Amino acid sequence: MNPTSDQTDSDADVKSLAGTSIVDFLHQLEDYSPTVPDAVTSAYLNSAGFESSDPRIVRLISLAAQKFICDIANDALQHCKVRSSNVTASKSAKTKDRRYTLTMEDLAPALAEFGITVRKPPYFI
Repeated sequence: MNPTSDQTDSDADVKSLAGTSIVDFLHQLEDYSPTVPDAVTSAYLNSAGFESSDPRIVRLISLAAQKFICDIANDALQHCKVRSSNVTASKSAKTKDRRYTLTMEDLAPALAEFGITVRKPPYFI
């Protein structure tokens, strides 16, 4: 068997297993540019020993990294809102237009939910 027939067979298997949704998704990945650039993702993948000749794989990993970062940022925002609502409740001053600042106080518990431990260096204590 030549490599092109193997590729065609595997594409047909993927198509038969999941319908056209996976194939459509892979084609959409070709046009999508994630927030985490492909070059950055490739550099980290190469430093970890992973190489792929298919740019869609790198883009898919970039998309997963973007989702991971967004989930952490959203959780940190929720921690910040809870913390600031406790502070404003004690002061009884509510403002409608709030601006939030990402702090380590909010980021550390959000990262802990994902199994990432963050400790301050001793010179910041």
